Amino acid sequence: MTEVDLDVDDEDEDEAPGWDAIEAAVAQIVPPQDPMHWGTNVLPGQDGIYGLSAYRVNDYWLLVTFGLTELFSKTSDDAAVSGWGFELTMRLPATEAQPPNWALRLLQQLGRYVFTTGQPLGDGHRMDPGGPITGEPNSRLTAVAFVVDPELGTIDTPHGAVQFLTVLGITTDELARMKATSTAHVVAELAATTPLLITDAGR
Repeated sequence: MTEVDLDVDDEDEDEAPGWDAIEAAVAQIVPPQDPMHWGTNVLPGQDGIYGLSAYRVNDYWLLVTFGLTELFSKTSDDAAVSGWGFELTMRLPATEAQPPNWALRLLQQLGRYVFTTGQPLGDGHRMDPGGPITGEPNSRLTAVAFVVDPELGTIDTPHGAVQFLTVLGITTDELARMKATSTAHVVAELAATTPLLITDAGR
């Protein structure tokens, strides 16, 4: 995935009300800035997310996907829901000049999973990819949980509702406890330490 300018110049895509609604929602919770953008070389509505934005907020990065919902035009039959009905977010400590590549790859892979399997993600879902999510063999983060974003929640757009789902990296032990109790129960414990559910690869 390479960094590109995601400004849309194509004549057929010069209006992006879905995209604008997402950016407007994020602008309510981040300092004024020009976010970093990455394109994925995927056409809107096909095979995965269309792009990613990274916003710097004090000591963490906020990543937001674009493309699991209808960014440019309404193509689905459900007027109440935009596309798959959700976009993904992820928060990570801002220890470098840009977010870690593994997090960008993870969000891209999750988007591809949704399009490939036809299975939407939702609040309380969990996923075990079979190895460390960072790609580092010594990482304790081996799975992810999905939670409604604690700041962004759900918004209305011209193409229907969009819920923001936070991707939270979890350990093998936390995954086991989620299975034994519930995702919400363990997430509530983690939120006592990190209310915004920041994924710290070093923990």
